[in-house]
Amino acid sequence: MSSSLRPPAPRPCESCPYRRDVPGGIWASEEYAKLRRYDAETPDQPTGLFQCHQSDADSAVRRVCAGWAGCHEGAELLALRLAVLDGRIDATTYRAVVEYASPVPLFPSGREAAAHGEAGLDAPAEEARRLINKITRTRNDLAQQGS
Repeated sequence: MSSSLRPPAPRPCESCPYRRDVPGGIWASEEYAKLRRYDAETPDQPTGLFQCHQSDADSAVRRVCAGWAGCHEGAELLALRLAVLDGRIDATTYRAVVEYASPVPLFPSGREAAAHGEAGLDAPAEEARRLINKITRTRNDLAQQGS
């Protein structure tokens, strides 16, 4: 398995926490909290790339999150800069993230995306429960954690 992540998908996945049309309450509160940290000034941001939630940790195909790429100014992302330097992504993936434009509406910041997601945690709507079930079936690592 290659350690290099692939570029973002052409559109953020249907459960992406950055999408405006995704119901809140799909992801754990810890996942929503991560979104805010990428709004910080570059030196204060996390060093890890934000990866798509649709594939599990053991998947051979891992992508940079399209919603993350579309929400944040790519050239200002510390994680993106470091990923090029240490070989986690190549120059093509770097350019794809920096130039990414989402075809669907995204929240303008991680803070706003997180607030929306967290608002649904106590009582996820029916659509949120449907997406949770779909993700659990798709992600082997989540199904194993729950057993």
